[in-house]
Amino acid sequence: MDYEAELLPGTLDLLILKAVSLGPLHGYGVLLRIGQISGRALLIQQGALYPALFRLVAKFYELTSKGRKRLREETDGWNRLVAAIASALAAQPQET
Repeated sequence: MDYEAELLPGTLDLLILKAVSLGPLHGYGVLLRIGQISGRALLIQQGALYPALFRLVAKFYELTSKGRKRLREETDGWNRLVAAIASALAAQPQET
């Protein structure tokens, strides 16, 4: 992509879970994986990443069954939000 997208509040945990679901990683590897899977549109700063990893509590990150469940829930919620925003943006003025 030609530009960097702005990360929305509350989406970093979802991105971390997705990155780790693709294979176990150390912290910096998570940062690189998010950049890779987003086509370099999401470049996470280490200052934002490590507090989020600390919240998720681990040193070597591998998705557990609880993590997979949370990823599914977060993904479902995100997809509902995306669909609602897309619907709102597709609205056309009514003819009178």
